Amino acid sequence: MTHYPDIEIYLAQAPLDALDAWLGERLDAAPLSPAGRRKWQTRGHHDGQTVPILLVENAADGYASLWFDSAHTPWARDADCAREVAERLGVEVRCSLGSWQPGDDPDRFWRVLPDGSEAVIEWPDSGQ
Repeated sequence: MTHYPDIEIYLAQAPLDALDAWLGERLDAAPLSPAGRRKWQTRGHHDGQTVPILLVENAADGYASLWFDSAHTPWARDADCAREVAERLGVEVRCSLGSWQPGDDPDRFWRVLPDGSEAVIEWPDSGQ
């Protein structure tokens, strides 16, 4: 499977301690450090490649954006990362349905819940 050029997921909650522990374990990343107002950054490593990581709190409808600016991640697609984070951190995670192309509906997202259930949703949504 081809890896996406980057991975971006949206977390309903972004507990820094839990994220630091997971990023350290998964990508040998140092703890997130402040990078501006409501922004945190670090660098991880995977298969000998550096993986820049940016967390932006309250990026969309109260959700935090977690962005891995590299094709060299352990996940081929955003949904793969979303599943792992939802299970590991016990939070709702949203991501794009796929590699976005002009003409795609920008409001359709994939939602992964901590219990493993998944669904296509409209986001912003009306209370889903």
